[in-house]
Amino acid sequence: MANVLKKWVESDKRRVKQLGKIADRVSAYAEQYSKLSDEQLQAKTAEFQKRYQAGESLDDLLPEAFAVAREGAHRVLGLTPFKVQIMGGIVLHEGNIAEMKTGEGKTLTATMPVYLNALSGKGVHVVTVNEYLSERDAEQMGQLYNWLGLTVGVNKSDMSPEEKRAAYNADITYSTNSEIGFDYLRDNMVVYEEDRVQRPLNFALVDEVDSILIDEARTPLIISGQARGANEMYKQADQFAKTLKATTDYKVDLETKTVSLTETGIRKADKFFNLKNIYDTDNTALTHHIDQALRANYVMELDKDYVVKDDEVLIVDSFTGRIMEGRRFSDGLHQALEAKEGVTIQEESKTMANITYQNLFRRYRKLAGMTGTAKTEQEEFREIYNMNAVSIPTNKPVVRIDESDVLYPTLQSKFDAVIDKVKELHHRGQPILLGTVAVETSEYLSQRLDQEKIPHVVLNAKNHAKEADIVANAGQKGAVTIATNMAGRGTDIKLGPGVIEVGGLAVIGTERHESRRIDNQLRGRAGRQGDPGYSQFYLSLEDDLMRRFGSDRIKNVLKTLKVEDDDAVIRSRMITKQVESAQKRVEGNNYDSRKNVLKYDNVMSEQRDVIYGERNRVIEEKKSLKWVLMPMIKRTIDHIVDLHTQGDQKNWNLQTILGFATSSLVSPNEISMNMLEGKSADQIKEFLMGLAEKQYVEKEKELQDPAQVLEFEKVVILRVVDSHWTDHIDAMDQLRESIGLRGYGQLNPLVEYQREGSRMFEEMVADIDYGVTRLFMKAEIRQNIQR
Repeated sequence: MANVLKKWVESDKRRVKQLGKIADRVSAYAEQYSKLSDEQLQAKTAEFQKRYQAGESLDDLLPEAFAVAREGAHRVLGLTPFKVQIMGGIVLHEGNIAEMKTGEGKTLTATMPVYLNALSGKGVHVVTVNEYLSERDAEQMGQLYNWLGLTVGVNKSDMSPEEKRAAYNADITYSTNSEIGFDYLRDNMVVYEEDRVQRPLNFALVDEVDSILIDEARTPLIISGQARGANEMYKQADQFAKTLKATTDYKVDLETKTVSLTETGIRKADKFFNLKNIYDTDNTALTHHIDQALRANYVMELDKDYVVKDDEVLIVDSFTGRIMEGRRFSDGLHQALEAKEGVTIQEESKTMANITYQNLFRRYRKLAGMTGTAKTEQEEFREIYNMNAVSIPTNKPVVRIDESDVLYPTLQSKFDAVIDKVKELHHRGQPILLGTVAVETSEYLSQRLDQEKIPHVVLNAKNHAKEADIVANAGQKGAVTIATNMAGRGTDIKLGPGVIEVGGLAVIGTERHESRRIDNQLRGRAGRQGDPGYSQFYLSLEDDLMRRFGSDRIKNVLKTLKVEDDDAVIRSRMITKQVESAQKRVEGNNYDSRKNVLKYDNVMSEQRDVIYGERNRVIEEKKSLKWVLMPMIKRTIDHIVDLHTQGDQKNWNLQTILGFATSSLVSPNEISMNMLEGKSADQIKEFLMGLAEKQYVEKEKELQDPAQVLEFEKVVILRVVDSHWTDHIDAMDQLRESIGLRGYGQLNPLVEYQREGSRMFEEMVADIDYGVTRLFMKAEIRQNIQR
């Protein structure tokens, strides 16, 4: 381990040396550029853009572009980036993580790589943890970018699609991570190309990168929709299914567990639902419900496939015969069974689209980030995002005093000591920041300070705009601020007059967080830019982290040291080390759980790429979708014919093939049994395909206008794909929730999920092919059809 650390430190030293050399090349332009007039400096942007278009790379432009941004910042913002900030900017441009201590000016550091990358015209996203910071940074740094001739947009959750599109079309867009994620998902649900708001994802620079790519990476982004009003439809479809007669109205194909309506069944459906053509494009939802009602009534068997108990339909595992608690059939089949059995139909919110932050940010061509604390998660950044964390030296040496942790036997004795310490420091006029892990703790400390009549402010990360003001004032003489560890990130605590003389800001941690990174973040609020400062953590054996991981070991140590008094306090580097090893274990567990989420999402990610990719090709097609439709129809015909022409010819099920042809391809008067008899399987496929192609040509003639034909094709494909894809996501969600149980059967849940997920995906693709075939062939084309 020591060798690994040594290697890291040495490679960082080497890296810092290389960065220093490039930074010196940037600084070399300083004198030359300082002599340019404002107009001449501003004209550099257009010059760089031209050179980029002519084939120069951004790396070639870096020294000059960074120097222009630096001189611009000096003129517009009154701030000149230090050498270490230029070094941080280079790390960001390379697509890595710049670890810069709090107060080292990360916001200004970002201006140089943002300016350079925006010259390409492909868009730069600056990602922040909340909308307040997005607006603040866009406003402050936007002055510089606008002055240099670039456009700046802010993307917020309450914007209209037009406003979002304008924000994303700007050279530089400020946004939160969640809003970019939701826009990405929504863009892949639109039906018209012009409804998209985002451009292709080019370069993201993530502020507080550890918070966004690690802390938030355990929860995926989900867009869900209510299956509104569907309950009535399930009931109606069930009533209709129960009026049908076997063989004359419907045919069951037990091999594929599907039921299809015969021609008389279709006529009955038109009459029952009072429609001209049940297979019209407007009725896709209804036909889906009818299909499921037919399956529920004529394929699924009570007490074999499912049981009814306590007003609920429960699935029976076909292998074990056991009830599968918590599982539901997907694709609306479960609700169809509930309608069939007359039990309460459960309204479900349906997952329509989802993605993890890991897979979202890996979609960017280049990804970079900055934070005060990244080294502890070095491995995760490299393994998952292919980014290296580079520690940038501070502009001035850190002179903060970091005391070793103090440990108390009980929570009570710990908080008494914290209050005593606050009283002592407050008496001197030293500003204090009290860091807590939980909101309850901050409220308890607030009560205690009220009792002691010590004025203070409490910050629980609820109001972001107010939060920044409170944090900014936390460095005034005599100020006492209680904050949860994460509150106010991204805002500097500047010291008020007379504070340096009393020792700078004192940070008191009332508990260790389960992640060392967040403790370091809290500590780093004091001692910025060479200011004095002080930090210390107060712990007790009753703290969460200590109870979960370390207190038994530490109790033994206390026994060895013969400490038994309840008010006893231990100050020892050994305690700090014990706590840090407990934190490392928790970090390891959390990393494993994030990696696990990602492994499962990678299965979905591949499927997502296929569907989104195909969907986009359909939406963007300008001439005809015959090249998409015909292969779908061919795959459907091949699948049906192969399924029913196995073994000896005399055992072939030509009746079902004929049923498929009349219900999904052509009208009954165009095909009869004797047209299929005596043919080989390949000949049957060829014959049916010929009918389909003839039908396609007729539809084209019907609508003379190629644009209308294309629109009709898009309507058919998108309706079927979207309906099946959202059902599939839902089914995959349920599979993910229940797959863990397979571990008890000595099976690897992830492998099972991959296997089962891939089978379900193939089934869904076959269902899409079949749905598109039937809808396209059977629907009547209208002039004014719209997606």
